[in-house]
Amino acid sequence: MGSYAYRYCMCFTRKFRSPDAHPPPDVRAAHAAAGAAHGDDGLRRFLADVQREDPAEADRVLAALSGGGAAGGIARFVGRSPAAALPTLDDFFGFLFSPDLNPPISNKVHQDMSAPISHYYVFTGHNSYLTGNQLNSDSSDVPIIAALQNGVRVIELDMWPNSAKNCVDILHGGTLTAPVEIMRCLKSIKEYAFCASTYPLVITLEDHLTADLQAKVAGMITETFGDLLYVPSSDTLNEFPSPEALMRRIIISTKPPQEYREFLKAQGDQKISGNADKLAEEGNLRRIDSNADDSDGKDEPDDEDDEESEEEDPKFQPDTACEYRKLITIHAGKPKGRMRDALKVDPDKVRRLSLSETQLGKATASHGADIIRFTQRNILRIYPKGTRINSSNYDPMKAWTHGAQMVAFNMQSQRWLRIR
Repeated sequence: MGSYAYRYCMCFTRKFRSPDAHPPPDVRAAHAAAGAAHGDDGLRRFLADVQREDPAEADRVLAALSGGGAAGGIARFVGRSPAAALPTLDDFFGFLFSPDLNPPISNKVHQDMSAPISHYYVFTGHNSYLTGNQLNSDSSDVPIIAALQNGVRVIELDMWPNSAKNCVDILHGGTLTAPVEIMRCLKSIKEYAFCASTYPLVITLEDHLTADLQAKVAGMITETFGDLLYVPSSDTLNEFPSPEALMRRIIISTKPPQEYREFLKAQGDQKISGNADKLAEEGNLRRIDSNADDSDGKDEPDDEDDEESEEEDPKFQPDTACEYRKLITIHAGKPKGRMRDALKVDPDKVRRLSLSETQLGKATASHGADIIRFTQRNILRIYPKGTRINSSNYDPMKAWTHGAQMVAFNMQSQRWLRIR
């Protein structure tokens, strides 16, 4: 009889079951704190004091937990403890994550909005007019409208003279981006400014204009926005208004234009003779703005941060458009020189400082405490570095954790939050 070899294949099955979810430490701490503070009336007090529920909502939850109301079918606490008393840890955990008993916060503002606007994070766009990449895409009001519909509260416009030098275009300077007329952008901003939120809208203007065009822009802004435009009562503010006080208002943020009187004041006792053109040729004139103590903001040169945003115009123009200057609520600037000096807090005025993501990384490594101190009263805006020509974004957490209120994002795509 021949021999036969048999192969046996045995299949074993094993069922895996995920372990029951256990309350995380923060839920345990909340349960313990509520029990220690509120005792038998724990859940009612938790709803009122911790979750800030109004009495009607608290009654609805307690009724559901007692077996009544629309959510009665999911009540688990009946028979364990009175509904108003603090439930067990497991029941408390189940309650917190029940979409019926404890739904997510409704889409409404529930914070105190009466503090200065520098106390809040503001949804901010970068180069809001671009339809695609930062190098050769078109400029349009379409992405501006989309941003406003998504709740963006800071729109950026880069202003350049048009080809005829008699009006203003919006485009990304120094690139191949196609322009769009400023009036088209302003009209769309007015129409959609408050479609998603009634809180103030900030327009940051990157200014590359001559004085006569600044005056023209001032007229356009005033005529277009009318009563929606917030005009400050003084040239500088010692504290920013609150979002609540600026409801349905549009405010302008940019560098104050250079002014001849400020230049003379900055010179102190130095007597200047001759005309401004002669002095400029001799290199004695420089631009003066609200951030006169700021210089380059980089402790070391950084070519990567060579971004057009708010760059200084080296030409001094004594005939500045005062109408334009009066519209500026948030005085802005980029740092020049030592970062520690740029972050100095002036007790008599508040301002906005702009840093690239690269500058922020360096500044947080060596001047983290100064940044936090600065943002307690002033506004810090962070923008993507110039090499992000594909309109990608940076990780915003470092900016947010240091108090930066305006963390500007590129939003030129449907999936705009592309962190790379």
